[in-house]
Amino acid sequence: MPDRFRTAGRSLAAAVLAAALTTGGLAAPAPAEAAVSRAELALRWAPIHYQDVDATGSHALGGRSDYITSVDFDGDLNGRNNWDSAASSGASFAAHAYYSVSETSTHWYITYLFFHPRDWTDHPFFETEHENDGEGIMFAVERDGSTYGVLRGAVSVAHSDFYSYTPAGSTWTGGRENVDGTLQTQSSPHDSFAHPVTAQEAQGHGLKAYPQYNINGDGIVYYPSTVAETPSNGNDRDVRYKLVDIFASGGLWAQRANANLFANLGTFAGDNSGDCGVGTFSCSTNSANAPWGWDDGNDLPGRGEIATDSAKLAVEYFSIPGSLSRAYTYNPYASAAAALREAARTAPPVVD
Repeated sequence: MPDRFRTAGRSLAAAVLAAALTTGGLAAPAPAEAAVSRAELALRWAPIHYQDVDATGSHALGGRSDYITSVDFDGDLNGRNNWDSAASSGASFAAHAYYSVSETSTHWYITYLFFHPRDWTDHPFFETEHENDGEGIMFAVERDGSTYGVLRGAVSVAHSDFYSYTPAGSTWTGGRENVDGTLQTQSSPHDSFAHPVTAQEAQGHGLKAYPQYNINGDGIVYYPSTVAETPSNGNDRDVRYKLVDIFASGGLWAQRANANLFANLGTFAGDNSGDCGVGTFSCSTNSANAPWGWDDGNDLPGRGEIATDSAKLAVEYFSIPGSLSRAYTYNPYASAAAALREAARTAPPVVD
């Protein structure tokens, strides 16, 4: 079970965040690329995350429905009881986020997933709710010889649409898709780095680069870390979240065939039990996705390729000077790539 209470002290003791100089939020070049683990890489580029919170209405649970947490926040891996479990006194809202890393000789691609037990609304008409919610972002990092590389571009998931961003000074520009904005960076009080900044709306939890979504009234600012803190309330502006490897032993990827957690390829299982949909238009079922199920149906990359073939997505979304290898030196999704492509081709669309 994840930690339920705030860990005392604010210093991040992890050795992975040793002091380093940064320039405009982008890692300064070094003569030769130093060895860095994928966990270190994911922690360095993990976003500072602004989460808007709405405490109104019974489905808000006083704001807790907008807190990020782990998929087993209720002590099990059953996706069909999460709506009800969120209201339980035993539910843990210790902050977690999931990540995966793939590599080519020229770039790293890091995907982050933020999970909520409820996608909810307090509107009485024309809007649906559903159990479970998974949205996130992929960062493309050029291997420029420095320890952590240089951030070049990002693509975020907001419901059934993708949005692309570049940080200030990036050499990448719009490709088949226009760049939707600038990816800002911000210093963290818990390490020596400037991190990209993302934000999620309340209720539906679409994710974009800050401040395209922002905190409106109450909200939580989450900082990447190796510990999981629980917000003290819905207006806590300093909460650390713990990164969890999607490919950890027994982790999210290992559970992909668990019918209690996933209804089909990359789609979380969720039903319409409890009060989901009560007082609004409806409660839809099996309506949230893991990264290998994310899709923008209007764009060329296939379902899940934002995570499973990030280099392909980068080429489609951006104009990229210099070299970009499409040959992976490490891609944990690759062993199932053919099955993923076939299943994605035949799977029914899932609209978040």
